[in-house]
Amino acid sequence: MPELLSSPATLILWAVIGYLLGSIPFGVLLTRALGLGDLRKVGSGNIGATNVLRTGNRKAAAATLLLDGVKGAAAVLLARAFAAEDAAQLAGLMAFIGHCFPVWLGFRGGKGVATFLGVVLALAWPVGLACCATWLAMAFWKRISSLAALAAAASSSIWAVVLTDGTMFFLCVVLTVLVFIRHATNIRRIKAGTEPKIGQK
Repeated sequence: MPELLSSPATLILWAVIGYLLGSIPFGVLLTRALGLGDLRKVGSGNIGATNVLRTGNRKAAAATLLLDGVKGAAAVLLARAFAAEDAAQLAGLMAFIGHCFPVWLGFRGGKGVATFLGVVLALAWPVGLACCATWLAMAFWKRISSLAALAAAASSSIWAVVLTDGTMFFLCVVLTVLVFIRHATNIRRIKAGTEPKIGQK
């Protein structure tokens, strides 16, 4: 964990800011703006890029992926610029939670993979790049997006120890647990051998 330098009031402020940034449902906003319907009534009902792709609009899916990552990174970078590293890590965690449980959508959000990667990239870009590489390697090997996401999250704690001073290790553990919880149904399908593969219709 980082050294606690910020006051409780400062930490609370950046926790709220991080949560509100993470709560912005870019997938819902983009699909609505493009006339693609209510994303929550498409496919899995998830608000992330994978479900946006089910609308058939690849550009909207790519934009959602990018923006969901950017909001996580923005929470970290803003807190780091105006406060300290403890506030930055807390803001990143709350941005992830905000994406998964957005107040605007009755606390029913996405699974947080893009936001997770944005947070980790902003906190320590070598760790973020290593997580992205892990995702790509697993996706290429097994052709299962959710499994790749789980592998990327699980590897983050290891990369945090190997590539940094370890101050973000605890945060990576917490984020990994949350990613696994959000992918509970995917894990059951992976075990059953019924999880769809990348490109499978």
